[in-house]
Amino acid sequence: MSKYLAIHPFPEPASVEVMTPIGQAVKAHTSTDAYWVKSWAILNEQGLVKKILCQWDAKDIDSIKTIIDKIPNLPTEGIYPLSIYQSEDFRK
Repeated sequence: MSKYLAIHPFPEPASVEVMTPIGQAVKAHTSTDAYWVKSWAILNEQGLVKKILCQWDAKDIDSIKTIIDKIPNLPTEGIYPLSIYQSEDFRK
């Protein structure tokens, strides 16, 4: 499976507690075609979520879109092919 990054900006920053049902809904809809791996939350100065970056393993972008489209209140800036590098990859 290929790796992808989905970017979700939130116009109104929200607490992690408010975001939790969205994460639970995404997890409930994952499949063998698109699997949510993990996310990073970008916080504002008050500690509220203003953007989420989600790593996916999927057969293609449309498989991820199919899941995201089922989740209300999950704005999506885009879904992009992803390559992951660790700092150790650049050790001489």
